[in-house]
Amino acid sequence: MTAPVRLDDAPALAPQQRPGRLRHALKGPLLMHYHRLAALVIVVNLAFLAQGTSSGSTLSERELSNAALINVALAVVIRQQYVINLLFRVATAAPTSWPLSIRRTLAKVYHFGGLHVGGAAAGTLWFLALVVTIALRGASTPVLTVSYALGVLLIAISSTALPPFRARFHDHFERIHRYGGWAALLLLWAQTLLVAHEQHQSPLASSAVWLLALITFSVALPWLRLRRVSVAVERPSTHVALARFDYGVTPFAGSSTAISRRPLGQWHSFANVPEPGRSGYRLTISRAGDWTGQFIDDLPTEVWTKGITTAGVANVETLFTRVVYVATGSGIGPCLPHLLAAEVPALLVWATRSPRTTYGDALVDEILAVQPEARIWDTAEHGKPDMLALAQAAHRDFGAEAVICISNKKLTWRVVQGLESRGIPAYGAIWDS
Repeated sequence: MTAPVRLDDAPALAPQQRPGRLRHALKGPLLMHYHRLAALVIVVNLAFLAQGTSSGSTLSERELSNAALINVALAVVIRQQYVINLLFRVATAAPTSWPLSIRRTLAKVYHFGGLHVGGAAAGTLWFLALVVTIALRGASTPVLTVSYALGVLLIAISSTALPPFRARFHDHFERIHRYGGWAALLLLWAQTLLVAHEQHQSPLASSAVWLLALITFSVALPWLRLRRVSVAVERPSTHVALARFDYGVTPFAGSSTAISRRPLGQWHSFANVPEPGRSGYRLTISRAGDWTGQFIDDLPTEVWTKGITTAGVANVETLFTRVVYVATGSGIGPCLPHLLAAEVPALLVWATRSPRTTYGDALVDEILAVQPEARIWDTAEHGKPDMLALAQAAHRDFGAEAVICISNKKLTWRVVQGLESRGIPAYGAIWDS
């Protein structure tokens, strides 16, 4: 007989304290660390502009070109998988003996995407200024043609990456970002080499060439590890598929892997679920759109992977002595590897519809084996709970230092901002890709 699913049916709790307006604003989405980092990049660029024009002179073409490429390099390299893993490793190296105020800030490492946004925006603006400068000095027709095309392409990439478009047309955003980015890189190479030829300079003597080489290597690196691998898929229900891989890679807990059915088609990242003492890993894939729906309805025997496994938000758990994991539905996937690894004392709060029916007895029993005190709320029987209240109660009862929330965007924001505004360190995905 399988263990019963636990239910925390305590009534929703009143807030411990009413957050002040200043704290509420500082902990809100507008001033989160992601936006602070983006603003920092812009401020640094403005300082460079002010310094370069302080004597009344204008920046040279070389200065404009270097400024544009340095910012583009920042935007590209900060998204590189090896760099992401390094950032997490450095940030989570702090011991738990450090003050909580420092550790809770280090745990915001996953907001590094703000550097990507700031670099991309600044790089685009610098390049547009370069195009104007090139046009005013009367550059050759090939240089002008490539520069104008690149300017239009960068504007298109930047504008379609804005949240309103990205949220409504995410598949189109991904295609434009990928193929537009590749086209922009080719045009950057063409422009750089044309300008060098026009000015009778050796390309190797140009700093732009070395910056472009760095950008190109960073973009190409994940594709150099492209492989087709076998997958065994179980379908406990029409809502979820459990995919198992064993091709010689056992990822670390808290990492993710990108998979695709066609290399040039859509790519989707899922949290890896390695099992202690067993090679390979699993992915929990829930129905959340056309791609995942097709995956569940038409189970593949092979898929494509690229790059390396990459650290995710829940890796910040090691910065704290005790944590609470708050998950809804398939959000259990990113939580499960940490619960199985048990590196940090944790308590799970999971709200989902008919957990045994949806995910199967085996998965639920596996969760209860490592989390016998887990608070699992069956929404089919008891309706939707107040997740913020449950998270706050679990944080208090378990004596946790932090809460990690894995859910949909709306609920994640509500839980994270609600807890942060009450002084409780809280972390969750920010949907910046």
